[in-house]
Amino acid sequence: MSESQIKLYYKNVTSEVIGPEHGITADQLKQLAEETSPLMSQLNEEKRAGRTPYRDLPFNKEISQKVKELVAELKDRCENFVVLGIGGSALGNIALQTALNPYMHNLDDTQRPGPRLFVFDNIDPVQFGLFLDWVSNRLDKTIFNVISKSGQAAETMSQFMIVRQLLLDKLGHDACTKQVITTTDANQGILREIADNAGFRSLEVPEGVGGRFSVLSAVGLFGAAMCGVDIDSLLAGARDMDDRVSCEVFYKNPAAINAAINYHFYNRGKKISVMMPYSYALKDLADWYRQLWAESLGKAYALDGGEVHIGPTPVKALGATDQHSQMQLYREGPNDKLFTFLQVEKFDRDLKIGPSPDCSPELDFLAGKNLSTLLNNEKIATEYALLESKRPCLTIIFPEVNAYTVGQFIYLYEVTTSFAGALFNINPYDQPAVELGKEATFALMGKPGDEYEEFAEQIRALTEIDGDFLV
Repeated sequence: MSESQIKLYYKNVTSEVIGPEHGITADQLKQLAEETSPLMSQLNEEKRAGRTPYRDLPFNKEISQKVKELVAELKDRCENFVVLGIGGSALGNIALQTALNPYMHNLDDTQRPGPRLFVFDNIDPVQFGLFLDWVSNRLDKTIFNVISKSGQAAETMSQFMIVRQLLLDKLGHDACTKQVITTTDANQGILREIADNAGFRSLEVPEGVGGRFSVLSAVGLFGAAMCGVDIDSLLAGARDMDDRVSCEVFYKNPAAINAAINYHFYNRGKKISVMMPYSYALKDLADWYRQLWAESLGKAYALDGGEVHIGPTPVKALGATDQHSQMQLYREGPNDKLFTFLQVEKFDRDLKIGPSPDCSPELDFLAGKNLSTLLNNEKIATEYALLESKRPCLTIIFPEVNAYTVGQFIYLYEVTTSFAGALFNINPYDQPAVELGKEATFALMGKPGDEYEEFAEQIRALTEIDGDFLV
């Protein structure tokens, strides 16, 4: 499938295109190659030693086999598949479905290769309540996949507790057990204890794989397979990319080059990374990328313990929509951004633009052209405008959007993140700053313990609305 490989195009970040003030010179690229090259063997050794377990996922046949067996058992009696999860438990699921299933998936039975999909990655009571109203008479045809490694996510577990009671009230204990699948830690944690106690069937979150790196595990594969995505092809694409990003020649390694370019521009004041797909199907991969980039690379401390407060800010945009909402800022605002376009060469389908009205001959130039031609020309035009303003631009080129190329993209950016973490000399696999907000939520919700009572008082003292400042 080599002809279906995605490609990284990086000429438009160089001084040859945008000048030496904002572009990478040949000498700088050579220096980046020298700095990054030792990291290739380092990351390969970490993979061989099992220290980056997310890199083993494309090769783990046991996970995909267990997923496929469960799908075969459930699919015929499932009309609605509901994911309860947040962050890494949800974003990968959403990205795979948007990329690989039809836009009208939930509405048109003739287009849908599996059950309807609903992913609840938030706890808005209006949204969730309206869905429960709709699904309450369809519970016997609905499977709920509760995803949490530890079972300590207040959002996911609150949703689960609401759904569990609804199932018990409507269907009874035995039926409730049949409608819930948990994806959680294999051996420990609250959700594991609940699953074992209730007899829920369960899939595992692999040891050592953080949520943002988990989409190629059962966390993402189960929902994808239930809804008709070819997970074998998805994993094959990731394995293809593993060959390429394991190459120890800098100029042949897309992850090394991608990370080095991002590292270079961050250190030269371009601390914002904008990802802009020119394909609706790819828009939620940009959402997935935002968590991967932000949670992995936003760190206060270097590996040696020094305080660094480092981290590029990821921003998502969508072409052509955001040409009309953000381009003024991107061209005339501060030159502090690196742009990455996602471009598709061949779309799944195309539309021909109709003739212009007789009263509007000014539109004749559009008539008879393909909509895909317009969209890709919009990308080229936007890139040209940015380059005229000396803004650096990368492009990831998809020959087409399918499970194989999406698997490549996911794995490319996961390994790019590992390279970037090594270049920044930080740990890209932890997320210590997330914990304080979680603990504060527990305190405010009345979790037992004197320490939580005191913490709640402390939080309220700082955050209580002061009427003197309310206008």
